[in-house]
Amino acid sequence: MTGRPGPSPWDDEPERSDRPGGRRRPRGDSPHGRAGRRRRSGPSPDPDGPAAVHPAGPDGSDAVPGDPADEPGDPESVARAVCLRALTGAPKTRRQLAELLERRGVPEDAAAAVLDRFGEVGLVDDAAFARAWVSSRQAGRGLARRALKAELRAKGVDGEDAEQALALVDDEDEREAARRLVERRLSGLRRVDRVTATRRLVGMLARKGYGGGLAAAVVRDVLDGTGFGTDPDPDGPDGPGWEDDLP
Repeated sequence: MTGRPGPSPWDDEPERSDRPGGRRRPRGDSPHGRAGRRRRSGPSPDPDGPAAVHPAGPDGSDAVPGDPADEPGDPESVARAVCLRALTGAPKTRRQLAELLERRGVPEDAAAAVLDRFGEVGLVDDAAFARAWVSSRQAGRGLARRALKAELRAKGVDGEDAEQALALVDDEDEREAARRLVERRLSGLRRVDRVTATRRLVGMLARKGYGGGLAAAVVRDVLDGTGFGTDPDPDGPDGPGWEDDLP
């Protein structure tokens, strides 16, 4: 009987003979892959022992750990890769990236060259970072300018870039943010007296960067407006010595 020859055992089709065409999967392409092969019994060979097989190097010799061919790329290529990976999650300041590159062992000159280039193309922009940071932290956390300035300095943004960003927040913005913070916190202080509530609220505002004068005035206005602790108290916020308890 004449016709096409039977299927080759190395055809790239499934191994089962009942599939269309009757083709078989090559032995090396089992449904479970190479990991599906039965392993030989006995201890595994030592990967660093005399019988270990290492990939051949460019010149045909066995590559060994520490071979120059296995080293990463040039320092600037490494720096670019590290910076791009870091910027994928969130914006970073130049100093944040510089510190990251230093921890990765990138030479200072290579790091500076890459950061300069990133700055030229707009991937690193401390002024834009500062504006976005101030806008987000002031609206979301109610931070005052003093706290915002400290956070920017910790991230490496200072001088003109920081001042221009902080100028986006004025006195009225701070007062309104402080009022919102006090009103939000007040509901959890209904079981304490006015003196205790005042001290806690002023302390909360102080931790967010508000000065004592503004904090005390806002707290007083909110408590008076809500009728909180209307009973006269000689040791209250209008009594002598109350300011001594401010943080």
